[in-house]
Amino acid sequence: MNPQPERSVVGEVLSKAPQATLMFWLVKICATTVGETGGDAVSMTLKLGYAVATLIFLGFFIVTLAAQVTARRYHPAIYWLVVVATTTVGTTTSDFIDRTAHLGYVLSSAMLLGLVIVVLIAWKLTTGAIAADKITNRRDEVFYWLTILVSNTLGTGLGDFTADDTGLNLGFEKGALLFAGLILVVAVFHRFKLLPQAVLFWAAYVLTRPLGATLGDTLTKPHAEGGFEFGRFLATGVIGLVMIVLILATPKLRRPAQVAA
Repeated sequence: MNPQPERSVVGEVLSKAPQATLMFWLVKICATTVGETGGDAVSMTLKLGYAVATLIFLGFFIVTLAAQVTARRYHPAIYWLVVVATTTVGTTTSDFIDRTAHLGYVLSSAMLLGLVIVVLIAWKLTTGAIAADKITNRRDEVFYWLTILVSNTLGTGLGDFTADDTGLNLGFEKGALLFAGLILVVAVFHRFKLLPQAVLFWAAYVLTRPLGATLGDTLTKPHAEGGFEFGRFLATGVIGLVMIVLILATPKLRRPAQVAA
């Protein structure tokens, strides 16, 4: 059902997130892949370490989030910069927890999954609903980006656990296929409305992160480890360019989701 013109105007003014279309998810996967390759480029290629890289990307996240929250309307460039910021800081934070703090993939993933659930429950109790792609007030926006930050950090650990020889040892290609299959299952559930839409939205959000992580590692890891051995900075730049082209070529991504009255 198409909204009435008056409601469309309200949606254009108030919503600060785009509609979750198929292209939205494709761009999100690009953003998570950029987060993986970009995070590794700073922490590993530049040899700054996970802690320093996390602080750098945390600063980037704070700056972009401040721009997003203080903006009075939806700006696609700012919005997707914040998404990229959450994926980069999520990558280095997860690597720090798993590899520097030595908590391991299983424990860290369990902790982060629990944190995602806690944030969503707090969101529901505070606002009465989980807004997903319809962000119309400051409280929803804060919960929205907090959930994204934690879910992207969780997704990094899940991707590494699936591919790494200390986890399921599936490798990057099989890991990517596994998460692509799980996303397809979520899509089927969405198509037939088998679960609440907000639950499926955040399930897809979590799963697209490890898919991007395994795709990013497939591009950049050495041939001996099953990768294509592309440079991390080159891969980040190319995927980032693809992401920009997709946003510019998709009118729905340049507009906010419409808000029902």
